[in-house]
Amino acid sequence: MRSLIAAACAVLSAGALAAPGEVCTAKSPATLTPVVEVYTSEGCSSCPPADKWLSTLKDDVAKGRIVAQGFHVGYWDDLGWVDRFASPAYTDRQRKIAAWNRISSIYTPQVVRNGEDWRDERVLLAPVPAKASIELRRTADNAFAADVAPGEGVGAWAAYWTVTESGHSSKVKAGENAGEFLKHDFVVRQYVPAGDHRGAAALTLRTIAASAEHPRQVNLVVFDPRNGRTLQALGLGC
Repeated sequence: MRSLIAAACAVLSAGALAAPGEVCTAKSPATLTPVVEVYTSEGCSSCPPADKWLSTLKDDVAKGRIVAQGFHVGYWDDLGWVDRFASPAYTDRQRKIAAWNRISSIYTPQVVRNGEDWRDERVLLAPVPAKASIELRRTADNAFAADVAPGEGVGAWAAYWTVTESGHSSKVKAGENAGEFLKHDFVVRQYVPAGDHRGAAALTLRTIAASAEHPRQVNLVVFDPRNGRTLQALGLGC
């Protein structure tokens, strides 16, 4: 799976990431930036390999080639270990993705690429034109703003923000992973739907406080509200 994403990313242009000490801003490329979501849980014994795989995307994320997000769900918590990163909102999102993809049930680990359930080895080997453009900037320590312009032929569009953190770990003491030391990157720590829109729009986000111990990524994903397919995405590592 890692090699497939690398092949796709090799032909995608990265967004412009800010250098240290400069104003933190980025503009999306003309090609679609893939969005990879992993639905996982610390209580699921088959999830650690998926979490490890998600961590292999660090270089691609740093170069603006991918938006990576680890959504922890809580429906494994009743086995004795409560996942501290889980949120009911993440489970609701996974159920919405299942409905878009006509899947009768949700499961972990699940990989979703650009709004599609990804169980096979399909991958785009050539650049795909984006259907929206994004300009993203930090306006204060924990405040961000974005200007979104839909592409030609795009009617209604929707968006959501996430804040992800890397470098987390847990010593699991109960449940299916009892005794395991789990490491997590791109953990979704904040998920904020940004509404439905028509035409160009300006969006804002007030984030949770940044942590010096856990590097964060602030992401905006623009998608088609009819089917969840990504129109464009962009992240900032600041």
